[in-house]
Parts: sequence; structure tokens; C-alpha cells
Amino acid sequence: MVILIAGDTHTGKTLLAQKLLEKYRYPYLSIDHLKMGLIRSGLCELSAESDEAELTDYLWPIVREMVKTCIENAQNMIVEGCYIPFGWEKDFTTEYIRQIKYVCLIFGEEYIRHNFRDILKFENVIEQRPAAGLTVEDLCRTNEYNLRQCRSRNYDYILIDKEYRIDAEI
Repeated sequence: MVILIAGDTHTGKTLLAQKLLEKYRYPYLSIDHLKMGLIRSGLCELSAESDEAELTDYLWPIVREMVKTCIENAQNMIVEGCYIPFGWEKDFTTEYIRQIKYVCLIFGEEYIRHNFRDILKFENVIEQRPAAGLTVEDLCRTNEYNLRQCRSRNYDYILIDKEYRIDAEI
């Protein structure tokens, strides 16, 4: 089984991956770690500040093939990151898709507006990262987009709208 955890920045993808790792003992891949390894090694021309679409176009083919390799070898893995594109399933046959569990973490607008300070406060709970100039409006816009995409594609998602509570049940 491969678990894909997608979602916008700050939604808790890495935290959920950590909880699942502890519960199931599946290894996990942070796409951010892959990104930074490729950038710091000089093996790609991108930077941490590159456009998200450009990063997704570069990183997803690598991650996609890693997922296929895990499935072909009957191995388990958790993959988390914001670089899992909507439409990811078109890259896999039905046999692969049966072995993939996808979930997208989404903040509701009300949650963002009432808890923005806490969202920023806990941004480094698992990984240390510099503040990115995130705004309430940006976070509302991108999470609303993700919600529309998940609903239109019948994807599984976790809507965080009242309180932040994510269980390690996928």
C-alpha cells in the first residue's frame, strides 16, 4: 500500500505522515526532502523559490516512478507533499490505483480566519522552515481551490473546519 498525502502548505501533511509512520511502521518520503536534496546537490536548475507548478512538473515524475516501484515490489510507503498533482491517477493503471490510498488535507475558510496565528505558530512542529510570507487570503484561496478539485474528482479529503484534529486512520 502506498499512501499519498496531499494538501496546501501548513495543513499538516508531514504531521499526518509522522503519525502514520508511528502507527503502521511504513517508511515515508517527504517530497520537500527530495526537492531540497536535488536542489542542494546541484542536480537540477530549480530553487526552493521556484514556481510550485514548475516544481511539481519536475518532482512528480520521479515520485510517480518511486510509487510504482514500491507497488511492484509489494512494499508500503507514505508519500507526502504539495507536489502531488490533481489528476495524479491518470499516471497509473487500475492495478496500481488499487494499491494507492490518496487523501488531501484542506483547511476550511472559517478555520483559517479564526486560527491563522496558530497555523503559523505550529508550522515548524515537525520540520524547521523559514516563514514564507503566507497570508490569510492566499491560504483561503488555495485551500478553496483544493476543496473544489477534490470534490469534482471524488478524491478523499480531510476538511479541517472547526478544530485541528487529524487521526492516524487512513
